[in-house]
Formats: sequence, structure tokens, C-alpha cells
Amino acid sequence: MNNIDTIIVSPIGDIPPWMSDTIATDVGKFFGFKACVEKVLDDIFFAYNAERNQYHSTKILEKLSKNAPDDCIKVIAVTKEDLFIPILTHVYGEAQLGGKACIISISRLIADLEIEIVNKGCKRIVKEAIHELGHTFDLRHCEDEKCIMHYCRRVEDVDRKSSRFCRYCNIFLADSIRNLC
Repeated sequence: MNNIDTIIVSPIGDIPPWMSDTIATDVGKFFGFKACVEKVLDDIFFAYNAERNQYHSTKILEKLSKNAPDDCIKVIAVTKEDLFIPILTHVYGEAQLGGKACIISISRLIADLEIEIVNKGCKRIVKEAIHELGHTFDLRHCEDEKCIMHYCRRVEDVDRKSSRFCRYCNIFLADSIRNLC
């Protein structure tokens, strides 16, 4: 497969195919690139921390970036496992700032949802996928609480922010994509 100008959505573990497909469709439209679902990592057990009962996302990013096809533009992994970085209790995702790889966890984004409002969880997942991919395009956290690049501590913050970049982040994204292409 030729992945040039393609964002790869890489499910890890038991991610339902509809979820990976939805993320691929939505991030592809959002960023204006082709997007496909392709397995890049088989498992993430190498990043498991028994003391925390979580997975160290930075270790996963290193391996994800190394295993990503050279010709893809970005890769985003999706897992149901709970992620952390040492200075925080958990993260919804992590990205290589200006790099190729990012990861999101659906664990906390859908944990509090009843089955009848799964759509709300799907919106959260797509928002976080776009947010983490934004970091790979060198975007930082934004102070605008409505901007998709706003840092979220709680799922309610994710629900509150919009599904769009603010005016300034849009300009930075356009510059980054122009420089990349």
C-alpha cells in the first residue's frame, strides 16, 4: 500500500472496527489527507507499569514512530488501555510535538457512558484524536477553552470544547501543513 500523504489509524487490541473507521474518516476530512486503518503495533505490553496498572504512553510513541511506514504522513494509535506519563495520573493521549506519532486511549473517554449515549463517547474520541494529531503538526495547547487544542483535565472539559481549531490554531496548522507538503 502506498501511504504517501496518508494518516494511519492504528488500532491496538480490541478496538471495534467501526471506531477505527470513524476516526480515520473524521481525521482524514478534518486535516484534508487520506486516512486508512492499518495495524502498526501488535501489542503495548512492553510499556506496562505494574505499580500503576497503566501503560507509559511515551514508550509506546517511541516504538510506534519507529514502526510506522516511512511514507505515511502521521500515525495515530488507538487503545483501550489506560495511559500515563510519570508526572500525571493519566492522559487521554500523547503526541510527539512536530513528530509523526501520537496515541489516544478510549479508556477514560467512554468509561462513564451508558450504552445509549455511546455517540457522546465517539465525539470525545474523535476530538482527542484530532487534538493529538494537532500536536504532531506542531500545535501547542491553546488557552481558548472552545479550541480543540485546549488542554483537558477532565472528560467534561473534552465535552465542553468544540470540534474545531480557533482562528490562531487554524493559521498555525495551515503553515505546518504547507511546510510539510
